[in-house]
Amino acid sequence: MAPDGTQARRAALEAAEAKGNALFDAIEARGLVVPGKTETELDRDIFELARDSFGVTQHWHKRIVRTGANTLCVFADLPDVRAIEADDTVYLDLGPVFGEWEADLGRTYALGPDPDKKRLVADLPRLFDALQAQYRATPDITGAALYAYARHIAKEAGWTFGGQIAGHTVGEFPHAKVPGDRKLQLIAPVNTRPMSDPDGNGNTRFWIGEIHLVDRARNFGGFYERLL
Repeated sequence: MAPDGTQARRAALEAAEAKGNALFDAIEARGLVVPGKTETELDRDIFELARDSFGVTQHWHKRIVRTGANTLCVFADLPDVRAIEADDTVYLDLGPVFGEWEADLGRTYALGPDPDKKRLVADLPRLFDALQAQYRATPDITGAALYAYARHIAKEAGWTFGGQIAGHTVGEFPHAKVPGDRKLQLIAPVNTRPMSDPDGNGNTRFWIGEIHLVDRARNFGGFYERLL
């Protein structure tokens, strides 16, 4: 794609995200996240729902379903499969592809009455909004600086930031094939360049923000992400 059409590209990503949110809403409406089900079983249920109800045949990254102690794990980890327990937090990280466009969304559920777990679920979108506001107020911020900000606001809220990154670029499928240094596509300490820099094709980059909060003492966490 030529280095233009920024508004149209943003609109296409927002449309893909809206469809991804509809998928999450369908997951909730069908009551798929329930105690007794394993992470693998829930992953299968989500795949079938995405395929049958939304026509999704590609996912740009593996679907992540984490429950209990596994909610402390980051994307690259491969923990043993757990079954959902009645008082667990459960997080989902989905990357459905709608047509030519990627979506990337994460939500967390607190299944029991634990007030700390309920607070975590409430804090996730609130801290995302703070991250988004910081990014929009300082568009030339570096990936490293925005990552440091994510850690700061997590600590202020009484949590540990559990992610090795606080987000990444997103775009036409597959965005991972855009030329250029991979570390410049991350909101992470390794990215010391302004996030406003164009990508390897000269296009405006669009970013996913990620909030991963954990309580290591009590062995639970949660995850939330969407477009910045």
